[in-house]
Amino acid sequence: MGSGYWSSDVYETAARLRNGASAFGYSDSGARTVHPSLDPFDVGKRESRDSAEHPRSLAIAVLFDVTGSMGAVPRTLQKKLPKLLGLLKDGGYATDPQLMFGAIGDATCDRAPLQIGQFESDNRMDKDLERILLEGGGGGQKTESYELAMYFMARHTAIDCFEKRGKRGYLFIIGDEMPYQAVKPREVSGWIGDELPQPVPIRNLIAQLTRRWDTYYLLPEGASYAGDGQVLGTWRSLLGQNVIELADLDAVCETIALTVGLGEEAIDLAAGLGDLRDVGSTAGPAVERALAAIGAPRAPHALPAPRPARDGGPGGGSRTRSDGRDLDFPNGSVLL
Repeated sequence: MGSGYWSSDVYETAARLRNGASAFGYSDSGARTVHPSLDPFDVGKRESRDSAEHPRSLAIAVLFDVTGSMGAVPRTLQKKLPKLLGLLKDGGYATDPQLMFGAIGDATCDRAPLQIGQFESDNRMDKDLERILLEGGGGGQKTESYELAMYFMARHTAIDCFEKRGKRGYLFIIGDEMPYQAVKPREVSGWIGDELPQPVPIRNLIAQLTRRWDTYYLLPEGASYAGDGQVLGTWRSLLGQNVIELADLDAVCETIALTVGLGEEAIDLAAGLGDLRDVGSTAGPAVERALAAIGAPRAPHALPAPRPARDGGPGGGSRTRSDGRDLDFPNGSVLL
């Protein structure tokens, strides 16, 4: 997947042709199960690959919670997200971005707890958005199955930006609740088709996920748990500063686009905000607040002193990656 080019003209023409019909045509047609093209069961891998058209692909995935606590947020996202690719390319924030959209529910009770599209570079991504089922369910305990979605992204994606160039993709999770504390074998078997010998603790999963994906959690205004300290604290314990509070949902595409631009070192925050002003966008103040921590200049810091060797052996107390950086697994977690 990932061939072709996205066009705002094609998107706007399709919107006019709907002539008042719902942008979530599949969901509003009375569907009660995941659309076949978004079904994650036994799919192998969702792939973001280089091609002659897009020789330096960059994988970007946006998955959003469609449970009842999100209120009208999913419908707003469907209207806004198709313009994300144009922002990324027009701003020069990513050379060959390939976008994938998907949805998250609750695997303990929903009919469609995970919906996963394809990585696309053209208007086929808009069709994936239209096919998302807005089930509006959820478990009602301030938890949803974000961990199931993260499991899929960690183990069922293949992205050339990482495999060929060592560059992580970008994963944005938009929601207002917390993940469950482990990926459950029964749910993985039932919804994805893998057989796990035991549950995977959330911190182990995050360690695996973030090897390939620069992962962000966005908590938007308008959702039931916007500003909730427990939700924010949980996600910050997992993702650190990559937790974004979005005060204006209309600025979601600009926030994501500038986050990618910052990560790619294509801009600093001031330059990105200037880009928004130049195109007449009013999203600047909301984006500036949302990205204050991520976009802040980082002072140089000294490298830590080497750890003493155990029993006089060379390097006996260190744990390092092949690229020389220290491994840091929270709470003693270990990759599975």
